Amino acid sequence: MAATMDVPPNQTVYISGLNEKVQKEELRRCLYALMSQFGPILDIVAMKTMRLRGQAFVVFKEIASATMAIRKLQGFSFFDKPIKLTYSKNKSDIVAKMEGTFEAKDRSVKKNEKKRKAEEDLDDDAPAAKRLEIAPGQSVPGPGANVPAQENLPPNHILFVQNLPDGMQDSHLSVLFQRYSGFKDVKLISARNVAFVEFDNEMNATAAMMAFQNFRFSPERPMVINYAKK
Repeated sequence: MAATMDVPPNQTVYISGLNEKVQKEELRRCLYALMSQFGPILDIVAMKTMRLRGQAFVVFKEIASATMAIRKLQGFSFFDKPIKLTYSKNKSDIVAKMEGTFEAKDRSVKKNEKKRKAEEDLDDDAPAAKRLEIAPGQSVPGPGANVPAQENLPPNHILFVQNLPDGMQDSHLSVLFQRYSGFKDVKLISARNVAFVEFDNEMNATAAMMAFQNFRFSPERPMVINYAKK
């Protein structure tokens, strides 16, 4: 934590040590899944250029959320690599605009940034809502429609997860559920947008179910978690 004290606390978390083999969009989605537990996220910027690969910025709405993420996830194994989190040295534009302190950059700076972003072939200027399918400043939007009902089934060490969005991968769910003790495996059935998440015992499975019931990878699709039928 000593490294985080060199920079004043702010809403933006700088993450380094990320697995460079993970695709950019998958990385953003998984970072959102991991980080949104600490509070509303305004933006996530992940880079895949030679100079910036393995790094990302997560902009929270509140400083307290950024602080909690840094404390809880320092050294967390993310895609099999321990990550390092610190406060960002620079305030993000989106936060500056919210605070009314944003100052437009001069033309030379804008030109250089435009050139850099063209070289990086990034779409990081796009709003977080477009890139991550989340509303700006909201980690848990309003309830979606046609949500499966939660069933009253006897406790089990295997969870049945429904209402997952299209494009999900095993890794997305693994990042989320591996935070809980006893996590063992994920089996995703993409064609049905469901998955089975296995823990070592009923107690750990129950703790994870209570934590992530109605968690959203996208605004319209809250996860519905039940015990799997035996």
